Amino acid sequence: MDEDSLSHSTWDCKYHVVFSSKYRTKRLYGDLRKELREVFLTLSKQKGCRIEEGHLMPDHVHMLIAIPPKYSVAHIVGFLKGKTALYVANRYSEEA
Repeated sequence: MDEDSLSHSTWDCKYHVVFSSKYRTKRLYGDLRKELREVFLTLSKQKGCRIEEGHLMPDHVHMLIAIPPKYSVAHIVGFLKGKTALYVANRYSEEA
């Protein structure tokens, strides 16, 4: 069993998180899938989290993520979704 520790406790908190795009549109394919993998890993390391397992489907994302108890699950998922949405919007915006 993997156990991580903070200054006063050891913890093993893993959560299965699933989130999808609006109206479950199939937008996660091609190069975007490869890039999002690296973006999710980088962002999770910033918060001290560890993605144990993940699957990017065309219309949703599955993650098994270890989150330290000092952060709420909602905080981490909101952070990941918000930052990746900004990344995709900036990287793949259609310039007219």
